Amino acid sequence: MRKHIFNAGPCKLSDRTLENTSKAILEFNNSGQSIFEVSHRGKDFQAVMDNTVELMKEVLNIPENYSVLFLGGGASLQFCMIPYNFMKKKAFYLDTGTWSTKAIAEAKLWGETVVVSSKDKGFTYIPKDFKVPSDVDYVHITTNNTIRGTEIFEDWSFDAPLIADMSSDILSRPVDFSKYVMVYGGAQKNMGPAGATFVIINNDYLSKVVDRPIPAMLKYSTHIDGGSMYNTPPVINIFAIRETLLWVKEMGGMVAMNKLADERAKMMYDTIDASKMFKSPVVKEDRSRMNIVFVFEDKYKELEAEFIAFAGSKNCVGLKGHRSVGGFRASTYNACTMDDVKALVSVMKEFEEKHA
Repeated sequence: MRKHIFNAGPCKLSDRTLENTSKAILEFNNSGQSIFEVSHRGKDFQAVMDNTVELMKEVLNIPENYSVLFLGGGASLQFCMIPYNFMKKKAFYLDTGTWSTKAIAEAKLWGETVVVSSKDKGFTYIPKDFKVPSDVDYVHITTNNTIRGTEIFEDWSFDAPLIADMSSDILSRPVDFSKYVMVYGGAQKNMGPAGATFVIINNDYLSKVVDRPIPAMLKYSTHIDGGSMYNTPPVINIFAIRETLLWVKEMGGMVAMNKLADERAKMMYDTIDASKMFKSPVVKEDRSRMNIVFVFEDKYKELEAEFIAFAGSKNCVGLKGHRSVGGFRASTYNACTMDDVKALVSVMKEFEEKHA
């Protein structure tokens, strides 16, 4: 029986993605070979790569002067590559949680980092009305925070070039990519299985690369020139990303995904806000639609393990909060259905009736 999956990543994937990828594992494109076995330089896989890039540009409405890359190393490698390539002296970072904090630590190796943070209140809100110095090389933001459960819902504008980690909210809403010189993230939230990283970069921004020795594998131009195949790409992951993009397109694209995200989040937060047992620690206007973080009221905290076990007995899995913060987290990415959410809401209400 398929469970109701709320994992923060790797995430739940669409049935189409699972079915077609599993078929390709057994035999890819009538080749007598598994997708695991074919050459990434062969025409069959080259067609997959080309189609995946085309679909990314179509589904996300990415402007023509942007390149789409599929790399290894996760978003964590990008934390290093970005300042290595683009920080001359100073950059601005918005610190809204664990992953932006890690990005800041890498940036400090290359120059001065100006930081505005929501750490003062446990990363439970998105800072507003902050000022960015006029002399920074770029601005870096994390649009959705998987651990703390906050999200930026609009495309900001700054005088400096804007770079965004969209690991966990890519494909969930329409994005105006013209506002960003670069968007990147791990694919394992809304896009595909763990093991691939997407980079969407404005080709004109490559003229801003710092004049210093950069190893070939850490240069964006290397991967653009090589069509994401300077070294062996994550073949199976790219195939699965293509299937996910085709599924998103069939479902109605970004408008449909945005609507579903609103519906899932509304049902969850309405249940949490009406509860005497559960509560959200996040400022209402900044609550993530992708990672719905909630906790017990203090007098019920000793029941956390019991709730996780009870939810598991009802086939709701992946609800334990990140080890750094505890509590609970329901990750409601694109492939999470309203039936999944209804099942979890039912579990929460049943548990509350039993204990509150």
